[in-house]
Order: sequence, then C-alpha cells, then structure tokens
Amino acid sequence: MMDKKILFDLYVNKRKSMQEIAEIFSCSLNKIKYWMDKYKIKTRSISEAVYIKNNPNGDPFIFNKPITLEQAKLLGLGIGLYWGEGTKADKGSVRLGNTDPELIKNFILFLKNIFGIRKKDLRFGLQLFTDIDKNSAMDFWVKKIKIKPSQFYKIIITKSQSLGTYRRKSEYGVLTVYYHNKKLRDLIVSLLPT
Repeated sequence: MMDKKILFDLYVNKRKSMQEIAEIFSCSLNKIKYWMDKYKIKTRSISEAVYIKNNPNGDPFIFNKPITLEQAKLLGLGIGLYWGEGTKADKGSVRLGNTDPELIKNFILFLKNIFGIRKKDLRFGLQLFTDIDKNSAMDFWVKKIKIKPSQFYKIIITKSQSLGTYRRKSEYGVLTVYYHNKKLRDLIVSLLPT
C-alpha cells in the first residue's frame, strides 16, 4: 500500500513525474497510476508535464504587480503595446514586431521589470526587404537595442515590390521580439481589455 500523503507530496509539491515516483519506489508506472486514481490525485496534462520538465525550478518569470505609479504606467504601456502590436495568435510565446526601436525597447523594459525576464533569454527575428543591406540592418538593431547577434534567428528577406511609405519607415526592417513561454503569453493575454 502506498501512503497518500507521500504520493501527494512527491507529485504535487515536489512536482515529480509519475515515472520518477515509480523509480523512487522501485515499482511500475502502472502501480503509481493505480494509487493516483485510488486517492483521486488529479494528474497533469501532457503540456503541463512538459512545461514542468522544461522548467524544473518553476516558472522562469514572476509577475511583479505594480506598487508605484511608474510601474503601473509601464504595465499599462506594455499591455497596450502587446494589444496593438503583439501576435496573439501564437499560443506558445510572447511575440511583438515593429520598425521603431523605441517601441521595442519599451516592450523589453516591460518584460524585464514587470515579469523579471532576462534580456539574454529573449530571441529576435528580423524581416528585411531585398533592397536593405542585412549587415547594416543587423548592426543597427544590435546597437540600438543592445543585444547580441547570437540572439537572432535567421533573417527573413522579403522581395521588394514598390516604393511605399512603409518601406521608408522600415529602412532597417521589422524586428520581432520573442519570448517562448506559454504561461507568460496566457497571463499577458488575460490582462488585455476584453
């Protein structure tokens, strides 16, 4: 017979997988499943299990609720930027793209100060037109945002169609900020106005 408190502690509090618990007790996975069902301990979904496996120390972010007016303004600004410029359709990550370095810097500040995201954990995408020099564009963004070239995904080149106002505004392309974390994405989306 397996002790309910020990099983609950290992699975819920210590966030062990059923397989890890089976290894601790030198028994089969089926035996652990049997006792989980018998004690009505709710099991995690596959996505929750994968998330815990990839983040063994808990969430890699913390929601710092604003306590000053400046923090409240930053929260409002970040939510507004994500609402207007972010990609809400991406269910697995926070993603925002723009041509304005100041807008990008403010969004990064929001991620850092409100959620404790480390700048080095961010990834960046760069989309350019064929008539933009990719080296000067990369150099521009690296210097303006103060990030490393190693944080970039492969540059996407789009064929130039015509001379329009959008192309004049994006002489260094569109920079997209990525932070791959479903829980953070869901939290930010839950803060958006409905």
